[in-house]
Amino acid sequence: MSVQFFSKLSQNYIGILEDNEYYDVTIEAGEDPNVKIFRAHLIILCHRSPFLRRALASKKKNDNNNLTHIKLSNISPEIFQIILKYLYGGILSLNEHDILNIFKILIAADELLLQELVDYLQNYFIENKIEWLEQNFELVHRTTFKSNNLSEIQQFCIDFMAKSPEKIFKSLDFTSLPEKFLISLIKRDDLQMKEIEVWEHVLKWGLAKNQTLIPNPDTWTDENFKVMENTLQNCLPLIRFYSLSSKEFLHKVRPYRKLFKQQLYENLLNSYMDPDIEPNDNNISLPRSIKIDGVIDTTIVNLNIISIISRWIDKIDFNNKFSYLRELYLPYKFVLLLRGSRDGFYPKKFHELCDNIPNTVTFIKVKGTGEILGGYNPSIWRTSSGEYGQTKYSFIFSFKDKDEIKYSILSHVKIMDKAFYYHNHCGPSFGDSDLKLVSLTKFTFRSVPSVPANMTSFNHNICKQSHYEKKIRDTEDKYYIEDYEVFQVNKDKN
Repeated sequence: MSVQFFSKLSQNYIGILEDNEYYDVTIEAGEDPNVKIFRAHLIILCHRSPFLRRALASKKKNDNNNLTHIKLSNISPEIFQIILKYLYGGILSLNEHDILNIFKILIAADELLLQELVDYLQNYFIENKIEWLEQNFELVHRTTFKSNNLSEIQQFCIDFMAKSPEKIFKSLDFTSLPEKFLISLIKRDDLQMKEIEVWEHVLKWGLAKNQTLIPNPDTWTDENFKVMENTLQNCLPLIRFYSLSSKEFLHKVRPYRKLFKQQLYENLLNSYMDPDIEPNDNNISLPRSIKIDGVIDTTIVNLNIISIISRWIDKIDFNNKFSYLRELYLPYKFVLLLRGSRDGFYPKKFHELCDNIPNTVTFIKVKGTGEILGGYNPSIWRTSSGEYGQTKYSFIFSFKDKDEIKYSILSHVKIMDKAFYYHNHCGPSFGDSDLKLVSLTKFTFRSVPSVPANMTSFNHNICKQSHYEKKIRDTEDKYYIEDYEVFQVNKDKN
C-alpha cells in the first residue's frame, strides 16, 4: 500500500523557496521600472519548466561559482511570484486574484511551457469566465493568437468571431490576424456574415499584408495581381462566390478577375450570365448558415431549404436547379401551426390546427431515410368526407436530406381541379396520391372501428404520381413519418 503525503511535501518545498540559503539561480522578472530579482534553485526549475531548463542550460556557472542569472522581461514580478509558488509547491489559489491577473498567469504559463497549468487555466476560463472572455475579446484574441499552445482559448475566439464577426472584423486590428486563424474563420458554415462582406474583408486583410499596393485594382500591374494572388491563395477557395448577387459579382469581383485561375473565373462568369449552366466544380459550398431570428422555428429543415421554397413560392428560378448556391432568399416568416412530435400524428389534430388557414407549407421527414417531402398550398385545408380542392399555384417537393439540397425535386400541379384532397381521415394531401398522409382504422371481427380514424396515427402514407407533373420519390412504397410540420407563410415578417 502506498500512502501519499503531498500536502506536507508542498509546504516543505514552499519553505525552500522562502529560504535565503542554498539558492543558485537569480531571475530578473519584469521591465523597468517594475523589476524584481527572485532567488531560486536550478534543479527545481529545470525539472518543472522545459523553458527554464533551456534558458538555464545556456547560463552555466563559471569557475568562480557565480550565480546563474536569467531575465524574464515579459512576465511581471507579481505574476512570476505566483508562478514560482506553483513551481515549488503545486499551489494556485485563484480566489486571491482578479480575472485579468489569472489571464496573465495563463499567458506566463504558456511562455514557460507549463502544460499542466495551461490546460487547467484554459478549462477554467471556458467553463467559468466566458462572459469575461467576450467582454475582453480584443485582448484575448490578440494575446492568445501569438501562441501555438492555447488551442482551447483560440477555438473559443474562432467560435465567437463566427457568431459575432463584428467584434473582430470591425476592429482596427483584424488585419493582424494570422492567416491560419483567418482561414479557420472564413471556412466555417456558421460565419454570420454576408458573403460580399467576407470577400471585402479578405481583400482588406490582403492589402494590409501588401501595403505598397494601392487599393484600387484598376491601377495594378500584372505583377501586383500576382503578389496579391500569392497572399490570398489559401483564402480564395473558401469564399463562396456563387452566393453573391450578379450585381455584387459585377462590381466587387470582376475588377479582381486576374486573381483567379482562368477556369474558375470562367465558371463563375458563365454561372452569372446563364444560371442554367452547371458549374464544373463539384465542391462548391452552400451559402453560409446565417441565423436570422423570426424566419422559422423548425426541427426538420434549414434556412437553405427555406430559401429555395421561398423562391418557388415567388416563382423565382423555377427551372434553375442551381439557385441553391445563391444568397439566401428569405422574404417570409414561417409561422408554425403544427409539429407532429409536439401535437400528435393524427388527422383530427391536423384539421383542428390547420384548417381554413391560407398559404401553408408542409414538411415531412421520412423515418429511416432522412428524406424531406412536402408541399405548398396557397389555398386552405378543409375537413370533408372526401372531395378535391383546386388551385394552379401549388407544388410538392422532395430533398434527399436537409444537407443535400442540390438533390431536390420540384413538381407543380398539372390538374388544377385536383390539387388537394380533403378528408377527415387524411392529413395534408396533394393530388389523389402524389403526397398523402392517411390514417386507416383497424377493424374488429364485427367490422366496428376500434378507434376513430381521425384519432389514429398516420399509417398509410404514399407518394404516387397522379395530378402533379413529377413523382417526388424513387419508390411508391409506403413510408413512415419521423416528424412533420405545417407552417403558414406570412409575407410581413414584422
